[in-house]
Amino acid sequence: MRTQFVTGLLILLTVTQLLSAQEQPYMPGEKVSYQIRYGPVNGGLAYLEMKEGYFNGEKVWHAVVSGKTTGVADAVYRVRDTYESYINPETDLPVFSIRNISEGKYRKYNEVTFDHDTRSDSVMLFSNLSGNHKGPRGILDIVSCFYWFRKYHLAAADSLVPGEIFSMTTWFADELYPIILKYRGKETIKVRGSKIECYRFHPVTEVGRVFKTEEDMAIWFTADENFLPVKIRFDIFVGSFNVEMISFEGLKEPITIN
Repeated sequence: MRTQFVTGLLILLTVTQLLSAQEQPYMPGEKVSYQIRYGPVNGGLAYLEMKEGYFNGEKVWHAVVSGKTTGVADAVYRVRDTYESYINPETDLPVFSIRNISEGKYRKYNEVTFDHDTRSDSVMLFSNLSGNHKGPRGILDIVSCFYWFRKYHLAAADSLVPGEIFSMTTWFADELYPIILKYRGKETIKVRGSKIECYRFHPVTEVGRVFKTEEDMAIWFTADENFLPVKIRFDIFVGSFNVEMISFEGLKEPITIN
């Protein structure tokens, strides 16, 4: 269950930052809540929030993705996960990230600092757990990747061709972690009884361990100016998990709901 919960949360974290734009599709104050279900059972809640903050005296945008189990799932296997990214609003690149994991008896706390300025050919990283590392220019963390996708890739979604692939390099769990998304097309889905036109993407996943096919995981973003992730579905060997938006506030533009 831990693997499935984390996978869903990471996707939620990962899918919100790839669209090109002259304008920001999000602003501080944006907050979205999601219900996590395993089949018909409500198993948890997840939250996506962007707010203003400071890092080393400099003004940044502070993005937080968190998830927790509820009800019976919480009694069986308690999860309290939080991922944070401090983002330079001028470059949209992370300067600092936090990964704080509490799953059953498992605990992990990791801080990473991103230095984009010292070298022209790479990014210097420092992890409180593993020390110094070097990454490629433009590297993101798992949360900033989500917002980067919305701003630098989804804004051009109307011109995308089904099958088109987007890739981003992130630093996650103290290693380079590629995020690859395949565009499936535009479709209208129901979210809590409302019809919303969306762009559908499939994260490219490893088949055989958790997923049976490459399309066993899907993410839907609103086909409006917010490019908001409203639903995630992943089918695994033990069943189907769904992450669905239940509330939102502080959106830059009104969400388009039919």
